[in-house]
Amino acid sequence: MTPITHPLLDLDGIKHGFFTREGGVSEGIYEGLNCGVGSKDDPERVARNRQLVAEWFGGSGDDLCGCYQIHSADAVVADGGWRGERPEGDAVVTRTPNVIATVLTADCAPILFADPEAHVVATAHAGWKGALGGIIAATVDKMVALSARPSNIRAVVGPCISQASYEVGADYQARFAAEAPGSERFFAAGSSDGKRQFDLPGFVLWRLEQAGVTQAAWSGDDTRTDEGRFYSNRRAFLNGEPDFGRLIGAIALTE
Repeated sequence: MTPITHPLLDLDGIKHGFFTREGGVSEGIYEGLNCGVGSKDDPERVARNRQLVAEWFGGSGDDLCGCYQIHSADAVVADGGWRGERPEGDAVVTRTPNVIATVLTADCAPILFADPEAHVVATAHAGWKGALGGIIAATVDKMVALSARPSNIRAVVGPCISQASYEVGADYQARFAAEAPGSERFFAAGSSDGKRQFDLPGFVLWRLEQAGVTQAAWSGDDTRTDEGRFYSNRRAFLNGEPDFGRLIGAIALTE
């Protein structure tokens, strides 16, 4: 089980990773490391997969802190392990060592944040709705409230659906233009006049820049096209599958 990591977050006292499907115990359409509590997978297998992730960080399942994600702009502070509790929200911020902040995705963009000077880390779940609605700025604001500085924050966008794989209606472009002027450049022509290809990772990086986070990067991994490594909501829908697994991204202060 070797998660995807990024040099921006290879920092003393901080451990991070975007986990793929590798190494889990789930079977069938969930084969691999399905960490989605909300999926229809066997709950015992999901719990075991989550435990494997926690053990990679040197902790237990009780140390995992992940929200019941609702595509909101709500960021929650974790002062200790949540022991299975999942408050509603779409970002987890902590400055407590050994708390494992997590995010679940299956095409939406997972973001891991760290301010190595203030010793504050965070995760955020950014689908198009959350990214447009302000989850990134809300996460940065919550980090700042814990003494972080935007200029010191580093952020990495993990595996998510790429522009080439993400076709949406033309109405999305109009909505984005109205709510986030300048975002029109993240849309390209689709398969017909009424369709567009949306660049989610590009838009998320722009939102990070707007929030003052200039040290940011995308891992470059497209979840929809790489079935061997990633779960994908869009791919499952196109394949007529009844459900899909969820990938987990996580970050923790180790000291």
